[in-house]
Amino acid sequence: MLKIHSLDTFGTHDGPGIRLVIFVQGCPFRCVYCHNPDTQALTTDKMQLLDTAEILELLTKEKSYFGVTGGLTISGGEPTLQAPALIELFRECHRHGFNTCLDTCGAIFNQTINELYDLTDIVMLDVKHIDPIWHQKITQNNNENVLANALYREKSGKELWLRYVLVPGWSNQVEYLEAWAKYFADYKSLKRVEIIPYHKLGVFKYEALGRKYELEGVQPPNGEEIDQALIIFSKYLGNKVVVV
Repeated sequence: MLKIHSLDTFGTHDGPGIRLVIFVQGCPFRCVYCHNPDTQALTTDKMQLLDTAEILELLTKEKSYFGVTGGLTISGGEPTLQAPALIELFRECHRHGFNTCLDTCGAIFNQTINELYDLTDIVMLDVKHIDPIWHQKITQNNNENVLANALYREKSGKELWLRYVLVPGWSNQVEYLEAWAKYFADYKSLKRVEIIPYHKLGVFKYEALGRKYELEGVQPPNGEEIDQALIIFSKYLGNKVVVV
């Protein structure tokens, strides 16, 4: 049984093709720019509970839209908090011919997560910052497990996508952009790198939750800042890099 925050039945931004995107409830990170703070709590009175059979029924209804590349994406929140349920779900997805994609912050690293990764067609890993001190500032957690998950995926030889949120003053430092790109330059499993410019679309949610928004006054990156990140990443990672 999965704890679900919300569903997107026609997702086009969370993996290849058209996808059923399930946003799960709960996340161990507290990213300063999180645009879905309402997904962070482990439980809420608004969340849904769905089991494997119910999700497979949704997938079957949408199968004609998926084509060759579409399928199921589990996002969050942080999906790996519910790894045992996802292992069961992904096994059944493969048995029924559905592609699986996991959008994760990489916060947890253990044998159960390894098993989940092995059942995942595409891992989309958010590496928030390469510097452990800055990563701690951004997420209130270190990046040791994140990088361990990236390495595990690379050794498996299975498809990996990386995501990077570009925030002025927080994650756009030239020396760290260089270090981030160099770190992953030799990854053979890496097929796509997404630069995600910071936006303020979720700010209103903090007021609704009675919480302070930590990036008050920080503006989205301008075209020059985005181009700078794109040039640096592309220098080491080639045409895998896109701005989304």
